[in-house]
Amino acid sequence: MGKEKITGAMAVRRALEAEGVEVVFGMPGGTILPIYDAMFGCERPRQVLVRHEQVGGHAAEGFALATGRVGVCFGTSGPGATNLVTAIADAYMDSVPLVAITGNVATSLIGSDAFQEADITGITMPITKHNWLVTDVHDLPRILKEAFYVARTGRPGPVLVDIPKDVQNAEFEFEYPETVSIPGYHPPVREEPRLKDAAALIRSASRPVLYLGGGVRSAGAHQEVREFAELLDAPVITTLHGKGAFPETHPLCLGMFGMHGSKYANFTVQGSDLIVALGARFDDRVTGKLSTFAPEAKVIHLDVDPAEISKLVTATVPLVGDLRRLLPQLTAEVRRVFAEQGRPDLAPWKRRVAEWQAKHPMRYEQAGQKYLLPQYVVETLWRKTGGKAVVTTGVGEHQMFAAQWWKTTEPRQFITSGGLGTMGFCLPSAIGIQLGRPGELVIGIDGDGSFQMTLQDLATARDLDLPIKIFVLNNLFLGMVRQWQELFYENRFAQTPLPDRPDLVKLADAYGCLGLRARTTEELDRVIDQALAHRDGPVIVDVRVRRQEKVFPMVPAGAPLNDMIDGE
Repeated sequence: MGKEKITGAMAVRRALEAEGVEVVFGMPGGTILPIYDAMFGCERPRQVLVRHEQVGGHAAEGFALATGRVGVCFGTSGPGATNLVTAIADAYMDSVPLVAITGNVATSLIGSDAFQEADITGITMPITKHNWLVTDVHDLPRILKEAFYVARTGRPGPVLVDIPKDVQNAEFEFEYPETVSIPGYHPPVREEPRLKDAAALIRSASRPVLYLGGGVRSAGAHQEVREFAELLDAPVITTLHGKGAFPETHPLCLGMFGMHGSKYANFTVQGSDLIVALGARFDDRVTGKLSTFAPEAKVIHLDVDPAEISKLVTATVPLVGDLRRLLPQLTAEVRRVFAEQGRPDLAPWKRRVAEWQAKHPMRYEQAGQKYLLPQYVVETLWRKTGGKAVVTTGVGEHQMFAAQWWKTTEPRQFITSGGLGTMGFCLPSAIGIQLGRPGELVIGIDGDGSFQMTLQDLATARDLDLPIKIFVLNNLFLGMVRQWQELFYENRFAQTPLPDRPDLVKLADAYGCLGLRARTTEELDRVIDQALAHRDGPVIVDVRVRRQEKVFPMVPAGAPLNDMIDGE
């Protein structure tokens, strides 16, 4: 790109254009006005006005998770920047490639407690891969190039670029760099030479299990994973973010394990003698009590981030590298070993797993119930759509019901907040997903507590005429917290009951959206059909579900993985 004399603000626009950014989410304010002025009239990237910067951050996450491309959001200084913090932390925990660009007060005012000043680079240092405070406009092109590179390479994650207002206004000779050189930042591209050790472990195992995490999605390695899984012919389990890494309708797939995973998936992990973990980090929600996790299992751990290897569970064979490049090499080595030495006999192990599945199925009983069960609502949605939708959720009981009963068959089909567990994620994420995948059906499964945290951006969804469908599983409770209070706090429901307001149907109408309500199975069938047929903007469906329904199975926090409460 040739040189041109422009302002720092215009340089931001030129950088976004050069990076192929399609959409930017944000809200203008005093210190970022030069950038917004430079973006005025710009058709690409498209500017989306949100009603709260946190929504802009989550929408950028949804866009990134749905497309595999970097999400971008803007915020002004002070509260505009701090409103982005939750979304940035969420992206950090869930390895989402995100570039947040904030305005700041003029460099001469930094450190003086100026109006709407906040040290956003200091605030976000622990929750970004890296951040930059730009004090010289000549550094801006290099920094923006580095920001996108760091966000998307290695283990993806959020970065922040803070640009003071005088830097935005300064003129200079702009040229966007072609390449990046960052001393000290070297995303692992090497392949560890222990493929033979890993293949030998796989050949000797009689009770193996394949454990898939969100890194499969980040790497875009779904086809490679399927080839490897079918070669092993072993049970496959996933994390919450691993949903979609392998078809949940496949006979090898046991679905999600961990705190709210199935009994049979948890028993399979605990009874295994080898865990092959791909793009996973052994977090506390899947391991339960670490000292009791899979006591007889050796571990092959493949991940792009060397910091995750043996952080919580010691890897017998560590493999550091990009999953999409390294896994085919492991597949080839395992195939060679099988050809030379024969395949291990996994028939007894698979029979045992099948027995657990038969004895401890995931189940519920809607017949005879006065109220709708959330499990039935999710399964009915899945059936009526044929599973052909991109689903996003808020955080709470509804999230776990969705994870348990919505069977994913394609990558990037189930998008949620995992590590940070951010209530209010659903609606913003749905906005970003629909913009990233405009021709597809986008369904949000939310809770009444979670939905109310970001509902103001129904205005954004209506502005954009997005045909998103948000199903609110409304139990008039902060349901997951209430479940803990019922199980562990002797039914002391401290500040968890929610009043029956706002009226979500009237609220939808006030925002120019279609509002529907269902209380019975007959009403549910009708309103789902009505919602799916509606294309003129967003639909909000208030689904009244049984207030006391709990998510089972459940592993209490800190308990061994096989100590599950099943609700019987």
